[in-house]
Amino acid sequence: MILGIDFGGTKVALATADATGAPLRRARLETRAADGAKQVVRRALDAAHRLVAETPGTLAAVGVSTFGVVREGRVRLAPNVPGWEDLPLPDLVSGDLGVPVRIDNDVNAATAAEARWGRLAGVGTGVYVNLGTGLGAGLVVGGRVVPGAHGAAGEIGYLLRRPGEPGCADGRAPLEEYAAGGGLAARASAVLGEAVTAAGLFARRDDPRVAALLDGTAGALGLAVANLATTLDPERVVLGGGMAAEPSLLPAIRATVTRAVPFPPEVVTARFVDDAALIGAIALAATGA
Repeated sequence: MILGIDFGGTKVALATADATGAPLRRARLETRAADGAKQVVRRALDAAHRLVAETPGTLAAVGVSTFGVVREGRVRLAPNVPGWEDLPLPDLVSGDLGVPVRIDNDVNAATAAEARWGRLAGVGTGVYVNLGTGLGAGLVVGGRVVPGAHGAAGEIGYLLRRPGEPGCADGRAPLEEYAAGGGLAARASAVLGEAVTAAGLFARRDDPRVAALLDGTAGALGLAVANLATTLDPERVVLGGGMAAEPSLLPAIRATVTRAVPFPPEVVTARFVDDAALIGAIALAATGA
């Protein structure tokens, strides 16, 4: 059997799977980020041991997806959990479970899932865009996920929206703060004078203030996807994450791509919308088994 572990900002999801990647047993626990990185990892590994014990077979490999950027066996750019940055996560998991570990960030893991079993299977050049609480992209070239020189390929949340605005060096992620679910919810809460979620906004489009927020978000996302497609010239762009399930976003992004890109790719929703990063972790394990 193989094991996938997805470390998320609010939850840790785990699943054992057979050699084909079909999940066998699942578990989920709260991240409890305030406890710190060591406690998060310890609780996840304890849950992994229980899950493996409940699953027939012998553990052969583990795949791990995590927030942040993974470089040289350590996690970078991960401020959500205290102590997570510079954490030697693959060594900790491998040392505890005693099997090989493959690790990548959550968006690249979801991209791997789509490339192996989903809408990017058989696609030589493709893009996966995660539209969730955060914002990121995975790039597929030659059928493989491209990590980039520093493991940060596709970190489109850091794209500037206008010249001179504060960016990564200032601790900001301009596009993510504007167009991702978390940023959209924060902007909407300020405009509406009440706490709202991104998911709740789409049902309130009849409010002109909400419609303006959603149209602005769709425009910014369409621009980012079109620029990605112009740069990479993919065959297909796949939209995943919780916001990708909103029916109005796909046609808006598709229309921008059609107008702006010299050779417009097909734009479709992902196969794996729920637990995409966990399925990606299983895909990583299947590659390393």
